[in-house]
Amino acid sequence: MDIKLDPSRDDLPLMANTSHILVKHYVLDLDVDFESQIIEGTIVLFFESGNKFKKQSSSTEETYPSESNKACKFRTPEPCHIPVTNTRTVSSKMGYNDFVICGKGEKDTSGKDDNHDNQEQASGISSSKYCCDAGNHGSEDFLLVLDCCDLSVLKVEEVDVAAVPGIEKFTRSPKLRNQIVCELVALPADRWREQLDYYARCSQAPGCGELLFDIDTWSLQIRKTGVQTATDFPHAIRIQYTTKPQGRSVTWTSDQSGRPCVYTMGSPINNRALFPCQEPPVAMSTWQATVRAAASFVVLMSGENSAKPTQLREGCSSWHYYVTMPMPASTFTIAVGSWTETKPEICSSDDLATEKSFSPFEADFRYAGVCGHMEYPCRFQNASATTQEIIPHRVFAPVCLKGACQETLLPLIPPCLSAAHSVLGTHPFSRLDVLIVPANFPSLGMASPHLVFLSQSTLTGMSQFCGTRLCHEIAHAWFGLAIGARDWTEEWLGEGFATHLEDVFWAKAQQLAPHEAQEQRELRACLRWRRLQDEVRNSPEDMQVLRPNKEKTGHVSDSGSSVIKHGLNPDKVFMQVHYLKGYFLLRFLARRLGDDTYFSFLRKFVHKFHGQLILSQDFLQMLLESIPEERRLELSVENIFQDWLESSGIPQPLQRERLAGAECGLVRQVSAEVAKWVRVNRRPRKRKRKETEEVLEKLLPDQLVLLLEHLLEQRTLNPRTLQRLERTYHLSEQDAEVRHRWCELVVKHKYTEAYGNVERFLQEDQGKRSPCKEPTGSTCVHEPVGRRFPCRLCWAAACGGQHPATPCPPAWLSMVVHVPWLLSVAGSWLQLVPVGVTSACL
Repeated sequence: MDIKLDPSRDDLPLMANTSHILVKHYVLDLDVDFESQIIEGTIVLFFESGNKFKKQSSSTEETYPSESNKACKFRTPEPCHIPVTNTRTVSSKMGYNDFVICGKGEKDTSGKDDNHDNQEQASGISSSKYCCDAGNHGSEDFLLVLDCCDLSVLKVEEVDVAAVPGIEKFTRSPKLRNQIVCELVALPADRWREQLDYYARCSQAPGCGELLFDIDTWSLQIRKTGVQTATDFPHAIRIQYTTKPQGRSVTWTSDQSGRPCVYTMGSPINNRALFPCQEPPVAMSTWQATVRAAASFVVLMSGENSAKPTQLREGCSSWHYYVTMPMPASTFTIAVGSWTETKPEICSSDDLATEKSFSPFEADFRYAGVCGHMEYPCRFQNASATTQEIIPHRVFAPVCLKGACQETLLPLIPPCLSAAHSVLGTHPFSRLDVLIVPANFPSLGMASPHLVFLSQSTLTGMSQFCGTRLCHEIAHAWFGLAIGARDWTEEWLGEGFATHLEDVFWAKAQQLAPHEAQEQRELRACLRWRRLQDEVRNSPEDMQVLRPNKEKTGHVSDSGSSVIKHGLNPDKVFMQVHYLKGYFLLRFLARRLGDDTYFSFLRKFVHKFHGQLILSQDFLQMLLESIPEERRLELSVENIFQDWLESSGIPQPLQRERLAGAECGLVRQVSAEVAKWVRVNRRPRKRKRKETEEVLEKLLPDQLVLLLEHLLEQRTLNPRTLQRLERTYHLSEQDAEVRHRWCELVVKHKYTEAYGNVERFLQEDQGKRSPCKEPTGSTCVHEPVGRRFPCRLCWAAACGGQHPATPCPPAWLSMVVHVPWLLSVAGSWLQLVPVGVTSACL
């Protein structure tokens, strides 16, 4: 590798040498073992080489991988000298030339001596020792580098794809395995079924030679003796491995019904602790996976098909999913648990996907132009898909939440999908599963291809909180998934767009009149403005920048490796700056152009860039080109970079807008109600008989959030005021955003009668991490989540209430006994962790 990692920094390394060789397809064959909390099996990777990027100063000048740009010269491969027919054989390891090589017939000990752990290996291999460019004809062997951590790799071998019956149709030289793979990955989109079938057949072919490999902290390094170029490196390899119970890509836990489950949690390290892969977003690939689990479990996954279980043997089922749209490996998501599907009691005609006639305003997203992405079966070129307002969808949840899903979530999906289609056009994905994840899920939602995770917090209160969160995750289908950021530091390209679009989608889903929709958008802008101000006051300046790499954004090393700035910083999980500043930038641009013009442009942008990766300038340049020069005024890509994307703090244009803008009617109503509550709080306990009672207005949930935020600024609120406040608005029954502010008031003013509300909130509505695995009485030495929210369950069992660096949140079920300690911890925690934090894919 040609990047230097500083262990004292919080940057996330992306180690894969994607400039030399690219994974085009993954085939996973996995078993889920809940007893040992591991996932084990094999993954077969199919490669394409010879597509090295050309580094240029401008993003628009860079050359992207092309399926037609295939290597055309191949060396005669070595004969198959170690035939292996059982790919699940567990092999041991032995030292050879500073690498690990797997032998046959010996007992596997890799899980016992930790030689495959995430530490520097005893061999002391230099990660650059064997790395050479695809065009290098020197003496070193070519080194394939994959992103990998928290995995035990048992064996790596070349796959003899030439042994697959019928494979000769792909090449005139059936003995050239690399040529076969090159032809297979280059099949045209209309042959995708045949392609998937042969991927599956090739993945089951025997091995034809074990490969040398080694693991360091962040990568798996593989080579073949005597192979000096990526072109000659095996283009189909099989890796046998197991995950580890403490692996950071998946969470083993219990659902709300007490049943075991496991799911990918949107970890900062993405999926590299689930399977070895190429993490950089430029490594866009397809995948198919077969997952086996006990028959009582349901397997959900990022896949185009609505998989049904296949009974294998008594007590065991198999599930198969596939994806034909190339996407980064980080978007792969899986959830295995005793989920139950929630279905509507009566199927309404509104729930069916229907075609519609388009008004002239809405019809401009139905272009006939050729897509700009690499070839795949694209819905934007499918006439029936372009008119499909509501894609097929399912809802899954733990059995105890089935009723809540049926009442709150299920009715919202059709109108939200239809609203999204009316704004952006063709749904990029053919179907959608929505899963209510366990209570320890660390955010409110996460979007992946064909699969959305939602927190149970979205099911409480009125429908608005659930609806807006659902709209946010649906928006990620376009921005974050179908259109991804080429540089992960530009998170605003996903989160800013989804935050801006959630208001638009939700207003259309409610069928609000234009004036009502505008009022609600202005109210939410007011709440986000307050949140952004708090964010800027309470976070490091260097973490407030949306484009931290500035002119180097999108640049990678010669091998393709890079680092994600602050990617491992624990505080970053709780920050919303990419959501908020990104939202306000898009709001600023939409107001400048006018909504009709802006959203007409956005549909054109989606059509041009779906299926591709972008940088900020790709969006901004196309936007500015659509504005007549006389209307651009001071707008330019450079000015937007300077004011919005490359500076910390509040952007100057936003400050000017907020100072000049008048409050909307909904905000003025809240201000009037705040004044009433201040008067109520000042009244003496014994009042004069003729004194009039304050008449309090009914408020929307977002208005309640704003009201409580204003009341939090009051120095004191007496118990009578708090009691009346709770009874007037039924605060304990409101959504999580409202109850979050209510709990802050309870803690701040030590309102003991509502401590039960705080207990419930901490149990059910905040993201919590896995419990400490240290035995009782030992020192808590596991990695804390960060200073804002350390570990959660070690307080009572292991740490005795103390953490080496900072007190841990208690075991919540025991916290009533420790109320004074709870107040001190929960008070600071609630102020620092807004409930609106999310972590959508990409």
